[in-house]
Amino acid sequence: MSADRGAAVSPAAVPPVGARIRQARLAKGVSLRALAREVGVSASLVSQIETGKSQPSVSTLYAITTALSISVESLFDVYEEEAAAAPAVTASATPATVLHALAAFAADPGRRIGPLVAAGAHETLELDSGVVWERLGHVPGTDVDFLRVTYRPGGSSSSSGGLMRHAGTEYGYLTSGELVLTLGFDEYTLGPGDAVCFESTTPHRYRNDGAEPAVGVWFVFSESVQ
Repeated sequence: MSADRGAAVSPAAVPPVGARIRQARLAKGVSLRALAREVGVSASLVSQIETGKSQPSVSTLYAITTALSISVESLFDVYEEEAAAAPAVTASATPATVLHALAAFAADPGRRIGPLVAAGAHETLELDSGVVWERLGHVPGTDVDFLRVTYRPGGSSSSSGGLMRHAGTEYGYLTSGELVLTLGFDEYTLGPGDAVCFESTTPHRYRNDGAEPAVGVWFVFSESVQ
């Protein structure tokens, strides 16, 4: 199936991350204060994140998802949930039904057609401290964060300056700008073309000390969250 590359495509809407965090917290019977204590932040901050009044930093987001035993990838799964709730197309469906379904997918740039996610249609998540995540794709049933990551000048994965750790194995490739990685007791400066890989359980932090955005492609592979 071909797509019109000349058509204008708008970025997909920011997922309701706060609402999804609240839904997961309530489903597990965890109080707001208990979650805040485990993450190490104030209850008011968790409340502001859940209501969309504040965005979490990268480190806070990973701490919350770890505490709730959910994957970061699940926070993006808007369209997968809609697809699961939609009636299945069976062999008895009329051609018009199939055509209407295909037309609905094609009309919505936030949805992918087959394995393709059109340029400009990536779901985008603005985080605190000058960090932007764009989901480049997702295979249902897998816990892989496949992201285009941007650290704006002065941006950092932790607004407090602390190191973070979370489950998984992390692979990153910087395409432009400069990014400083603190990994354990060591510090590395990444430039365009540099790549990193390490166990995400090692305390780490990213920051951009430069005057231009640092942009790269990141994969974080995690074990299935129970």
